[in-house]
Amino acid sequence: MNSLARPAGSRRGAARALIAAAACVALVAGCSGSEEKKDEGKPAAGGAAAEVFPVALTNAWGKTEVGKKPLKVATVSDGDTDIALALGVVPVITPDAEDGGPVPEYKQRAITKLGAGKLKTYDDTDGTDYEAVAAAQPDVILGMNTWDMDKDYAKLTPIAPVVTYADKKHADTLTWQERLKTAAKALGLSAKAEEVIAANEKATADAAAAHPEFKGKTYTYAVVHPEQITFMSYADQDAGIFEQLGFSKTDKAKNYTAEKNAVSLENLDQLEADVLLMTYPFGDRGLLSADELQSNKLFQSLGVVKSKHYAVVPSENNLASALAYPDALSSPWVVEKLTPILAEAVAGK
Repeated sequence: MNSLARPAGSRRGAARALIAAAACVALVAGCSGSEEKKDEGKPAAGGAAAEVFPVALTNAWGKTEVGKKPLKVATVSDGDTDIALALGVVPVITPDAEDGGPVPEYKQRAITKLGAGKLKTYDDTDGTDYEAVAAAQPDVILGMNTWDMDKDYAKLTPIAPVVTYADKKHADTLTWQERLKTAAKALGLSAKAEEVIAANEKATADAAAAHPEFKGKTYTYAVVHPEQITFMSYADQDAGIFEQLGFSKTDKAKNYTAEKNAVSLENLDQLEADVLLMTYPFGDRGLLSADELQSNKLFQSLGVVKSKHYAVVPSENNLASALAYPDALSSPWVVEKLTPILAEAVAGK
């Protein structure tokens, strides 16, 4: 899981914080009524014939055995719903990430493609609704993208086999590709997972090839949180979409880590790079607004700002949150939306 915006508690909690200016990062889906019956009993697409059941998986709390190919899948986090949808599976129940708000564009594309209609969700304001999950009678429960499994595992296992990570530290450290592959193994969709990964890699490679001007440019990516401006592109941060597109971190990145990442207003020169990208996902709850930062004298004096190689990554369309939490479903959309922003920043427009 990308540590660009580690939440306190759970990925769900982070999403709620980001809703100040954006809907949740990840995707949720489910089916209800006649739609659930329509999908019930239908094998999901992609490589099912090659899978052998039962599948046994070791996790941080014990062992999970999936006796036969699951047809009904429940999810306990936004990111797990991302995984299901990316694999072509409509969950029978999922957390209500949007809280009644608009569905993110990339999520709606997947839902429309799968013909899922209105999705069945549960209110997870107070955490996982175990009764709602049990009532959906899932064959398996995906929990690859949650920080709440310590609390959830014992209550979910009596309902259905729980697919989750092998080590508690993996809640933070696994890549989306690793999460996808583990879930796919339990669902009998390993070949489909490889197709998804390849498609994501191709989308990024195609964008990089179309923009050779990105190659070798340094970048800084910073987020305005309620308590600080956070230097996100620190030296040990995993290479993400920026670097996959050809950019590289600045020499100032070595001054920051996941634990030491605050940039004071007196040290805004630390943001200097060939390209600077800022985002304000907390809106009025952020340390300062875009207008307030852009009127700061020191910020105005930065070469990257004076030369107009500075851009704001929007949060209202979920792009900022999708950058913080990359996953199989949103990644191609992130490339699609971020690339023109980067192209204009490089060009100084």
